[in-house]
Amino acid sequence: QVQLVESGGGLVQAGGSLRLSCAASGRTFSDYVMGWFRQAPGKEREFVAAISGSGGNTDYADSVKGRFTISRDNAKNTVFLQMNSLKPEDTAVYYCAADFGFWVITTIRRMGRYDYWGQGTQVTVSS
Repeated sequence: QVQLVESGGGLVQAGGSLRLSCAASGRTFSDYVMGWFRQAPGKEREFVAAISGSGGNTDYADSVKGRFTISRDNAKNTVFLQMNSLKPEDTAVYYCAADFGFWVITTIRRMGRYDYWGQGTQVTVSS
């Protein structure tokens, strides 16, 4: 069993920055791919970013590419999402997720491949 706890959400003005963290416990952290997803009110949950177990591979949704950066510290069992140049459309609940499969670029954005999910953290960007 893996437990994931997100933190770092909050209210920020457009153009501002936030750094989300997701602390994991329960298994060897470097064994799994980590992803960030988000869900805005009235919308489906969508992929934001993912990072391989070693940190050597990353993937981003087009909507956040160049503004968000995913990283991980395997010594601290934590994955991060640095969010810069935030826009009102980034407002959502952000979830981290863990996947024990291999890094496969063609499937890394699929929610169904992730085995564990955190409870989410709210990010609100005001205009």
